[in-house]
Amino acid sequence: MSNAQKKKLKSGEIVALTELPPGFIDDLPVEDQQAITEIVGRPIVFNGYDEIGRAELQFTSRDGNLHFIFINPKFITAAN
Repeated sequence: MSNAQKKKLKSGEIVALTELPPGFIDDLPVEDQQAITEIVGRPIVFNGYDEIGRAELQFTSRDGNLHFIFINPKFITAAN
């Protein structure tokens, strides 16, 4: 269990994506696949949880585009 699951995160906290779930980016355009792959292990912003418990994460890609992804909290950890 990640420390994000042990402690309920608050909006605005910095987290890191520990890994991508299998198939998570498979159907996305190549640019989005690259942007999401590049943020694994890097600090990104946690926005909150959606109605089914997924973590909403926000980041800006290298090309300046703002991205939002929704992911199972077991794939994130609170940044220290």
